[in-house]
Amino acid sequence: MSQWIPVCDLQQILPATGVCALVNNQQIAIFRPREDSELYAISNIDPFAQASVLSRGIIAEHDNALWVASSLKKQRFRLSDGLCMEDASSSVAAWPVRVTGQVEVCV
Repeated sequence: MSQWIPVCDLQQILPATGVCALVNNQQIAIFRPREDSELYAISNIDPFAQASVLSRGIIAEHDNALWVASSLKKQRFRLSDGLCMEDASSSVAAWPVRVTGQVEVCV
């Protein structure tokens, strides 16, 4: 059964950045691409490097979708669903995220 887990205040995630949160023993990267409260949550683990780095990646837009480029091997993962642009077989998990006084992730 899924539940909403509070993670942090929205102000703790600067616009155009990501942060890592440990939620139910999973490293989740939460991204805030713009000044508004639109957020995305995907796994923080880069499946190509097996390293916890996606929250530190560079956010970019391509074909009207937002992506994060891994800081290590530069593969790009779509923020909405974790799809890997370069290799769909290595996509990462994605979770619903919302702001209700605090940022919450549904796991």
